[in-house]
Amino acid sequence: MDIAVILGMVLGVVAVVGGMIAKGANIAVLVNPAAIIIIFVGTFAALLNSFPMKEIKKLPTLFGIIFKEQKLTEPKVIIQQMTDMAQQARREGLLSLEASIDKLEEPFLRNGIRLIVDGQGEEFVRELLEAEIAAMEERHRVGAQIFTSAGSYAPTLGVLGAVIGLIGALGNLNDVNKLGTMIAAAFVATLFGIFTGYVLWHPFATKLKRKSAEEVKLKTMMLEGILSIQVGSSPIQIREKMMIHLTQAERAALEKEGNI
Repeated sequence: MDIAVILGMVLGVVAVVGGMIAKGANIAVLVNPAAIIIIFVGTFAALLNSFPMKEIKKLPTLFGIIFKEQKLTEPKVIIQQMTDMAQQARREGLLSLEASIDKLEEPFLRNGIRLIVDGQGEEFVRELLEAEIAAMEERHRVGAQIFTSAGSYAPTLGVLGAVIGLIGALGNLNDVNKLGTMIAAAFVATLFGIFTGYVLWHPFATKLKRKSAEEVKLKTMMLEGILSIQVGSSPIQIREKMMIHLTQAERAALEKEGNI
């Protein structure tokens, strides 16, 4: 479970409810079925009008990615694996790596090593693996775009909900006692729209983009290592090439450990 997402949602709700209490507003107005229908059903309807059904069906999977902690192989593990295979390839040749392929946990790395062991050309291997990374980025981009779009629709639907509520309130001007309550309830839809748009949907899109960027960085490291092994680069050269993709803090941590 991604604790940051859960904590962010809880703090968001606390901020709104706490702010309403501090301002003396009645939080009971938040229990507004009409506003909930307008915002959530309306946002989903807008998404249906924006994206093909095959992409909408991926929403449960996308929520799973958002709420689950991302589990990627640590860069130091990948670098160690690549340097070990580079040493073996220089001593015994590329074909000797065939026995190690099934031991690799990362499918991308396993596929890349299999390609070079099979004797595929460097250009072909590069194009194929880069195409795989690009295809993955595109899938992730579409997933993030769904939530970005939802974040744009929800606040506007909140305004629509307020207008609908005001129409209802102005239609009952003869009942002065209920008028204030109805006007207050009319703006609940706006509150829900802004809250979901800027505390949920847009941040969810950003979360997906960040997780995608981390995966792309890791696979790009693997790609550099695979191609370097293929051309016979030394383990030291391979390590340095792969470490280019790390932050200064990550490089310092790896150097401090001194085991690669």
